Amino acid sequence: MIGRTALFAVSAVAFAVAGAFGQSNAPAISHEYVDVNGVRLHYAKSGSGRLILFLHGFPEFWYEWKNQLPEFGTDHLAVAPDMRGYNLSSKPSELSAYAVPTLVEDIRALAASLTKDKFTLVAHDWGGAIAWVFAAMHPDMLDKLVIINAPHPTVFGRELRENPDQQKASQYMLLFRSSQAESTLSANNYAALVTAVLAGASDEEKATYVGAWSQPGALTGGLNYYRASEIGPPTPGAKPSELTSQPVMVRVPTLVIWGEKDTALLTGNLNGLEQYVPALTVRRIPDATHWVVREKPAEVNRLIREFLAR
Repeated sequence: MIGRTALFAVSAVAFAVAGAFGQSNAPAISHEYVDVNGVRLHYAKSGSGRLILFLHGFPEFWYEWKNQLPEFGTDHLAVAPDMRGYNLSSKPSELSAYAVPTLVEDIRALAASLTKDKFTLVAHDWGGAIAWVFAAMHPDMLDKLVIINAPHPTVFGRELRENPDQQKASQYMLLFRSSQAESTLSANNYAALVTAVLAGASDEEKATYVGAWSQPGALTGGLNYYRASEIGPPTPGAKPSELTSQPVMVRVPTLVIWGEKDTALLTGNLNGLEQYVPALTVRRIPDATHWVVREKPAEVNRLIREFLAR
């Protein structure tokens, strides 16, 4: 564990400092652990000041934010954890350990360990799902919320019920909840995940991701988010997911960034969003996919900067 952690830290620092938008003076990325809510969470951090917290999705890990940590570390304490179940964080075996309220409490406790002030929460994919609920439950802790290609739970529930295109696009969720998911996704050195997630990535990036996915229990930990929430398109006799069946009101000032070429989470998820998020700003990126954070880091950073400056 120690050797692998050191390897991740050294390679990440070298990449971020040397390559993040050419900023040779960007603050270094360091790595720490904290025990919260019954688990040990690993996190990467950069800089100092007001907290800005970044939450990854599936099948990412802290490294998703390698281009954001040095950028926002110039004037913030920028922190990106491995969420429970991923990479170097604890990976409980019980499915109940991945219930949404538990995941929300992880983030509350992590943030409380880092600051007593309000902070900005930035999140993508599954991290975004947790961030939506966090913002509804703990608005007093947040200054601003930034969501990137992560549907609002209530709106997503509507789309899964009523939009045949979204139902078709979400069929992969049923696979991810199945007992065949691990063997399917890990076959041929995680070829399916590499193809789906890392188009255009460098060999170094691909090796870093495969290393994280190969951590014992990490793939199952990430898949358990789908299993515990029972999220997915409707199936005969299935109950609606608790995540998507309850109204979630978010009154924190919110920026939604959306890559419009996302083939899994369609742009219908933006329709009617203002009903549940009154202080809403939406910025669409027409030529980006679900993986917009990696594809368009400079544009994502610019949009977040503009939002924070308001």
